[in-house]
Amino acid sequence: MKISVIGTGYVGLVTGTCLAETGNEVICVDIDKTKVEKMRNGEVPIYEPHLDVLFERNIKANRLKFTTSLDEGLAHGEIIFLALPTPEDEDGSADLSYVLNVSEEIGKKITDYKVIVDKSTVPVGTAEKVFKVISKNAKSEFDVVSNPEFLREGFAVDDFMKPERIVIGSSSEKATALMKKLYSPFVRSGNPILVMDEKSAELTKYAANSFLATKITFMNEIANYCEKVGADVDMVRAGMGTDSRIGKRFLFPGIGYGGSCFPKDVKALQKAGKNEDYDFKILNSVIEINAAQKTILLPKIENYFNDNLKGKTIAVWGLAFKPETDDIREAPSIDLMEALLAKGANLQVFDPEAMPNIKKRFGEKLTYAASMYGALENADGLLICTEWSIFRTPDFSKLKELLKNPVVFDGRNLYNVNDMETEGFTYISIGRKATNL
Repeated sequence: MKISVIGTGYVGLVTGTCLAETGNEVICVDIDKTKVEKMRNGEVPIYEPHLDVLFERNIKANRLKFTTSLDEGLAHGEIIFLALPTPEDEDGSADLSYVLNVSEEIGKKITDYKVIVDKSTVPVGTAEKVFKVISKNAKSEFDVVSNPEFLREGFAVDDFMKPERIVIGSSSEKATALMKKLYSPFVRSGNPILVMDEKSAELTKYAANSFLATKITFMNEIANYCEKVGADVDMVRAGMGTDSRIGKRFLFPGIGYGGSCFPKDVKALQKAGKNEDYDFKILNSVIEINAAQKTILLPKIENYFNDNLKGKTIAVWGLAFKPETDDIREAPSIDLMEALLAKGANLQVFDPEAMPNIKKRFGEKLTYAASMYGALENADGLLICTEWSIFRTPDFSKLKELLKNPVVFDGRNLYNVNDMETEGFTYISIGRKATNL
């Protein structure tokens, strides 16, 4: 099939590349000339495991192309994916200007039947708005479909190639048939393609992300309570997770959620509720609690250093909002580092992928280490913000040798409390007893 993807951000690039991998002819459209030129030369503009292999293979096979011309993209594709930014507006709502502006151009330019697919995360009613905008100028038939993405950063290729489910919001039998044909290679194992109305499809994405954010936040609340009463959140988590009604995933406590999806989507659903005079009380609490959770370690760090961080050097491991990505959007590390800098601390940081993005934000306020152990040299303590695999089994004798004080503030509960006590570390984590204080 001939596919066009408008927008080559995270979602658009993964979508276009994976659709090319199943034999489709894909053209990706972006207004950034420099970015398009780099992609034409085989340069992947984002870090996502396994994407580079598919990207290179499909460019060589001439199934994946890039252009700055919207006209070229619209002429090529029978199915047109809109993978455009829907950033958070000042009031928390999703900004649909990119989607609607492109939709207006589509209406002016299409000359034969097209399926226009909202791949971006958009509020309820967006498909209807897109249809109205295109209809103002369209001289040919078209349908608008809602097809939300469920891609986890760090696992996006696997999530696209082996989806748990595909959601198609459509009131057109013709468009639905084309979408089912397009996605049939991805559901050969029997995972469902769920067809529903457009509004339900749009809400499904927001509801799923908001529920997961709520689950994370609830576990963080339990962890904070564990510290008050002397319980161990790891044991509580195990006891909860073995209940099939709850499940084991998203029960790991820490310093809050971040990224491009959960924060934005929870706020957008909250604002959408207000627009309908409905108060999402749970989401209000989730947003408030998560904001506080991001700096939950700050008073513990201050307490260890007798409320005087001025001139202290803290090593920071992990800057991305989660492992296996270079994405720092809404990363808890940012809140913690800004708070530590405001207290007069010096920060020596390391992340396998996210340091270039962090440097764009912080500039020379931070010291950027070439390795995880390099960040520890002459540091007064270690702060862990992201659970990269390389941090899970460090050389603890080397940590002790390099740090001025054998203290670890762990925002992701990477280590066993008893082991850290035996190793002689002061170990302060989330929802568990502190050692050697």
